[in-house]
Amino acid sequence: MGFYLKSPASEIDYAVDWSAGYLDGETVTASAWRIEPEEPDGLVVGVTVTGPQRTAATLMGGCEGHVYRVANDVTLSDGRRDTRTLTIRIEER
Repeated sequence: MGFYLKSPASEIDYAVDWSAGYLDGETVTASAWRIEPEEPDGLVVGVTVTGPQRTAATLMGGCEGHVYRVANDVTLSDGRRDTRTLTIRIEER
């Protein structure tokens, strides 16, 4: 989906718009966020929001110079499942 830079001290919201030519009348019924790799003092998911067509998560922390994959797994109202992935590099800005 995209490559983003984030400062270790920032708490930034990242969102996925699932409606853009995708849902065709369906809605998001469940959303889970995961980060790889998991590590001490690494990037973590804070507050999450799940709407009918959009999901969001606040990302916090991270080790400078490290790259993380942040995946958003969703279940749609018709039972289908999908995942979108963001790549986050931690850099002091």
